[in-house]
Parts: sequence; C-alpha cells; structure tokens
Amino acid sequence: MQTIQVILLTVLMFFLLVSLHEWGHFYFARRAGILVREFAIGFGPKLFSIKRGETRYTLRLLPIGGFVRMAGEDPEVVELQPGQTIAVRSKDDLVTRMYLDRLDERAQSIRGEVKSVDLEKDLHVTLDVDGDIQRLPVHPQALIIARGRETQIAPADRQFGSKPVGKRALAIVAGPVMNFILAFVLFVLFIVLQGVPVENSSKVFISKVVAGNPAAQAGLQKGDLVKSVNGESIGGDVQVFIEKIGASAGKPMKWVVEREGVDVPITVTPTAEGKVGIYPIGEMRNPSFMETMRFAGVAMVDMTERIFEGFRKLIFGEFKLDDLGGPVKTTQLTMEIAREGLPQLTYWAGLLSLYLGIFNLLPIPALDGSRLLFLGLEALRGRPIDPSRESIVHFIGFAMLMLLMIVVTYNDIVGLISK
Repeated sequence: MQTIQVILLTVLMFFLLVSLHEWGHFYFARRAGILVREFAIGFGPKLFSIKRGETRYTLRLLPIGGFVRMAGEDPEVVELQPGQTIAVRSKDDLVTRMYLDRLDERAQSIRGEVKSVDLEKDLHVTLDVDGDIQRLPVHPQALIIARGRETQIAPADRQFGSKPVGKRALAIVAGPVMNFILAFVLFVLFIVLQGVPVENSSKVFISKVVAGNPAAQAGLQKGDLVKSVNGESIGGDVQVFIEKIGASAGKPMKWVVEREGVDVPITVTPTAEGKVGIYPIGEMRNPSFMETMRFAGVAMVDMTERIFEGFRKLIFGEFKLDDLGGPVKTTQLTMEIAREGLPQLTYWAGLLSLYLGIFNLLPIPALDGSRLLFLGLEALRGRPIDPSRESIVHFIGFAMLMLLMIVVTYNDIVGLISK
C-alpha cells in the first residue's frame, strides 16, 4: 500500500473512531432536548469551525479525542448584568439578539440600561430606554453577541442538568456504545474480507513476513504456500508447522514453498527463541452469515478479556513506561498495520474502537464512566451533586490525563528518534 494511501486510511480511521463516539453523545443529547453548543474533534486551538443550526462543529489541533459540549454541563456564564448598557434586536415581539459591545454600530436596535434579566426561566430583559422602562420577552434561542462571538442562551429546560437522570445517562453512555457497535461491525467486515479457516485444511500459507527476521532474510514472502519442512510434508496443520520451527531453534531448516506455481527451496534458521518472523495461516473460505456473526462475537469477547488483562497489569504495576503507547506510537503502529492491507487495518480499527469504548467507561474523572458514576450517586441520593464540585473533579481528572498523555507522547518521540 502506498504511503499516501496509508496516511489517508490512518487519518480516516481515527476520525471515524472519535466522531462516531461523539456522535452518540450528540444524537441522544439532542433527542433529550439538550442544547449542544459544540461538536469537536480534537482538543486545543481551532483549525476549522462552522456553525449549523444550534451547534458549532470544530476541528482542533490535537488529535487525541473529541468532545460534545452541552449547555449546563458546566455552570452557565451569563454575561448580562443589571447596570450594563446593551442593544437588543427583536423579531415578532421577541428579543432575538443582545449586543454587549459596539453599540453605536447596531442599526435597527433598542439601546438601554439593563434593570433586570432572566435568561433561564422567565426569559425576559428589562431595559431603561431614556427613562422608559421596557420589559421585553426573550426568544428561547436568542443570541448574545460580544467580541465578535455569538452565544446562544440556554433556558433551564435546554440545560443538561434539567433532564431526568435516565436521559442524561443515555446521552453519556451512548458514546461508548457507539464504539462497541462499530467494533462489532469492523470485526464482521474483517471476517468477510479475510474469510474463516477451512476445516481439515491441507495447506499452510504465510500471511505475513516480519521485516528484519530470519524469514525475511531468507527471502520468504507473503502468500507463499509451505509444502514441506526438512523433507516432511506438513499438510494443513499450522500447529505442527509452528512446533517444528520451535524445535529447530538456532538450526538451519530446509523449506520448500510454492510461489506462483513454482516450488522454491529456502533455508531458514530460527532464532534462539525458535522464531522466524512469520504469521502462518491455513486455507480460508467465505463464511456464512451466522458464522460471520459468531466469529465477530468471539473476537469481541476475546479482545475484551485481553483489554481487561492489560488494565490488571497496569493497576498492579506489571508494566514499564515503554509498554504504554500515546498518540505517536499508536499512529506509527496503525500506519505499519495499514501497509499490511485493508483486512489487517479493519481488525486493528475494531480493536481500537473496542478499547476506546471500554476505557471511556472506567470511573476515571473526566471520562464518561466518572460522569455516569456521578449520575448514579444523584439517583441514589435523590438530588444532584454540586455542579461546581463535580466540575472540579472532572477538571483535575482531565489535567492528569493530559499530563499522562504528555509523558507517554514524549516517551514515544524519544523512542522513535533513538531507533
């Protein structure tokens, strides 16, 4: 696969994983009637921004995730205060725009001093217009314009905290659920592309040759059919083939492989660990629908168990810093896998999607799991946790995650340079 294709597929994969996760939050928040202020891919400074309807869609500099910013998740900041002089513009007797600066430039507007304002419940603003006190009703989608930026007001019934616990929990859990659904779909696609093993296979093929290892040095290639090892036919038994390699650690082996219909004799010497750097595979066939579903389900279960085993090792300190991979290492590995072909990249994308869904459900501050934990506590207590305290917890958690991300990214870059 060419480098440009690899880069495009890598970018597309990350975009798909993150955007579908955030779309889950976005869709169910909108269904619950929550005002979604921003749908963002990435963090940090904005690279691209466009507003459609009530939501601003942004692409940000750091490709390490994304977020959906819902009204009321953090305390709403109302910039209007009694005593301010503002200009308002109305339509159908409802205030639709409130200007906080450059008042002299606001044509066809009413200008006055704010006497009282309520943009959450009663939805009104009372102005002193040259001594005339006017109480003006405000449209529920009115905009506050200041410093060239438009902010839509968020009435109480459009804020996250106003919705029942069940609807809020659904909006939060929908992100990881989308990743689980995507992972299953990708595993299905992988099986369709790769096929399933033929029972009682009579052939063993080489599906991958790892560069720099004995197999690559000996000239073996992806797609070679292994016919015999040391003069003995191995048939289609992959396990027997692997055992023969392991039993010949450090000893030259005589292989005969079929390549494009021609028998090619090759001498391979396994390492001291009994490895040659290949991925053997039996004959494959197209699966039935039920087989596809079953194999995809098995892949989901197997990968979930491996992910939790990795978490266990992380918790009990059975790892080194080099075992952790940040965005740089993950991108590098993804590009290497993409070069192997679409089936391998599809499987890897499914694994990453599954990992993203599980990781986000962990009760770590700033992650979806922590937000669900707070909602669970609210359901048990019968009243919500103080939003300001919850925001502090999530802020600290986010800061710690970013610090960890910086450390592992630095380690990834150092490892990449030192190679």
